[in-house]
Amino acid sequence: MFGTIVNSVAIIIGCLFGLIVKGKISEKVSTTIMSGLGLCVLYIGISGALKGENTILLIISIAIGALIGEILDIDNWLNKLGVYIENKINKSDEKVSIAQGFVSASLLFCVGAMAIVGSLESGLNGNNDTLFAKSMLDFISAIIFTSSLGVGVLFSSIAVFLYQGTLTIGAGFLSSILSTSVISNMTCVGSILIIGLSLNILGVTKIKVANLLPAVIIPILFSLF
Repeated sequence: MFGTIVNSVAIIIGCLFGLIVKGKISEKVSTTIMSGLGLCVLYIGISGALKGENTILLIISIAIGALIGEILDIDNWLNKLGVYIENKINKSDEKVSIAQGFVSASLLFCVGAMAIVGSLESGLNGNNDTLFAKSMLDFISAIIFTSSLGVGVLFSSIAVFLYQGTLTIGAGFLSSILSTSVISNMTCVGSILIIGLSLNILGVTKIKVANLLPAVIIPILFSLF
């Protein structure tokens, strides 16, 4: 869990830096920064997606994951949580969506390849190197995201702690089925979601990425059979 704790703290510190510089960045510069970040996220997604080993399983995972996600309507629940936080925290007239910052940052920090692989490595053999590297990347991303989307990004640290912590703890119980192939396929599926998130950031699409989250665990279920 140490790697996950470091990751969560890095996001919090990055958000604090982002809040400091937020008012000093013009809307024009902020928009350009977000576009640049969107391109970086797209690159991260494509890089991870190329590590997949089974295209058919990828398609099946996305399809089944989408079905489960739509039934549960995860995107709606996440947005409701974000709006709840927004109503509790944002008492000013500033037009900033805490919900958008919370949901976008949580998805970016949680569904990437490094989050999955790093958490599994930490749980299986106590190796936190990947999570430490991810912490540095998330620290920089948190500064940029917070300067553009506001304080909502700060609450994504809680989502990261719960998500990666669960994966780390669960890895010990699933060690017998988490083969290299399964991890690669999970990474591939997660990276496809990252691509969807990047397209949302760039304003190209409005994909409900959160409703695709169940797809990440489908490769584990297939490995059981």
